[in-house]
Amino acid sequence: ELDVIYDQLVWVDEFDGANGVINGTNWFHQTQLPAGGSWFNGEEQHYTNRIENSFVDNGFLNIVAIKEQFTDQGETKSYTSARLNSKYAFTYGRVDVRARLPFGDGTWPAIWTLGKNINEAGAYWETQGFGEVSWPACGELDIMEHGLHADNEVSVAIHTPSSFGATVNTAKKMLSDVANDFHVYSMNWSPNEVAFMVDDEVIYRYNPAVKDGNTWPFDEDQYLILNIAMGGISGTIDPNFSQSSMVIDYVRVEQNFKFHISIFILFL
Repeated sequence: ELDVIYDQLVWVDEFDGANGVINGTNWFHQTQLPAGGSWFNGEEQHYTNRIENSFVDNGFLNIVAIKEQFTDQGETKSYTSARLNSKYAFTYGRVDVRARLPFGDGTWPAIWTLGKNINEAGAYWETQGFGEVSWPACGELDIMEHGLHADNEVSVAIHTPSSFGATVNTAKKMLSDVANDFHVYSMNWSPNEVAFMVDDEVIYRYNPAVKDGNTWPFDEDQYLILNIAMGGISGTIDPNFSQSSMVIDYVRVEQNFKFHISIFILFL
């Protein structure tokens, strides 16, 4: 008898379809402002569903932050961008995102996940009836952020009821040229730990000894978010900023599967 474990892609977007609008089967544009009229952390952007802010071009997803006066939901802001929610949610697996990041002081690109059960108004899964708990009880896994530290220094983080706000569970990694070079930003999430990687190098592991709702809300589905925020805790926006893009080659989710083989040998 033999147990065989193999890895299988369970969800992927290679952005290899026709140029133009992104695949609406895979992605949802989150545009609804939070109560109060602005996004969190002092950010200065509107998120839109316009093709100017998110589109596919020659096999790449482009999320574009643009300096422009834009009025939506009764609020006028000086920057636009996009925030994409995956219409796929999962428990455990490996996520790989190959991306090139925007440039310019005050840009804050992120590749991350939130619990499918978050009750954030306007988030995709909340619109589907799954919103049950608030942040950070839903859990948050930050696979990549840039703009919170030095130029070219990316960071990862965990947010749970036991650790949020003044982030404790975090690490950073200095890279060469994130705006011109592609890197693969990854997370390997198992029942035992979450490991964050850049170009297959592990830069942080999270594996609390006690796993409960306070430290480990990570035994339920999470969904992916891709976005560029502007300003806020990422610092003052360069006054000469006009626009910049996060360019994504692929998003892949892989899971382990195990099956049992029974071998019978008949001796005649």
